[in-house]
Amino acid sequence: MSNDITIAQEGIRAMLRLMGQDPDDPSVEDTPARWVKAYLELGTPDSTPEEILHKRFTVGNVDSVVAVGPIRFVSLCEHHLLPFSGQAWVAYKPTGDTVVGLSKIPRLVQHFARRPQIQERLTEQISSTLNELLPVTGAACLIRGEHSCMTLRGIRAHGATMVTSSMLGIFREKGEARAEFLALANGSWQ
Repeated sequence: MSNDITIAQEGIRAMLRLMGQDPDDPSVEDTPARWVKAYLELGTPDSTPEEILHKRFTVGNVDSVVAVGPIRFVSLCEHHLLPFSGQAWVAYKPTGDTVVGLSKIPRLVQHFARRPQIQERLTEQISSTLNELLPVTGAACLIRGEHSCMTLRGIRAHGATMVTSSMLGIFREKGEARAEFLALANGSWQ
């Protein structure tokens, strides 16, 4: 990995030259190292979904939707390596008496956001992981994101957002569960 870090830093030095900058200028001489460190921080998860969702609580029979949001996140567009950011609403319907710790849902969102990503996959990964790893009858995720690859370059569509959703189990099969989740999520966008 050390060799890859050196190569990445040399690539940024070359990019600075392409942009008309002198990479040895004191004002930017540390930029390559800072860039690599920042992108590794933005693009590398630090745990697994199993570790994140490990802590659970027994609370008695839960007969309601558990929803968390808006959860702010930043990810990297895998096509341009430019940031996209947004808010996620995540929900699940527990079976029986077990729920996951409240902070675990935002941690799961951050886990999947910390890698080069596309919003469609991010949305699916969050709901699928909850549906697979927790005792639930369904899981859902709704994300609204703004992509700098679309707002800063190309079409420059400032203010345009993308909305993606993934509904599994009861949220796909039962209109009332889906409507409850969407009402909770849509009320928070105001």
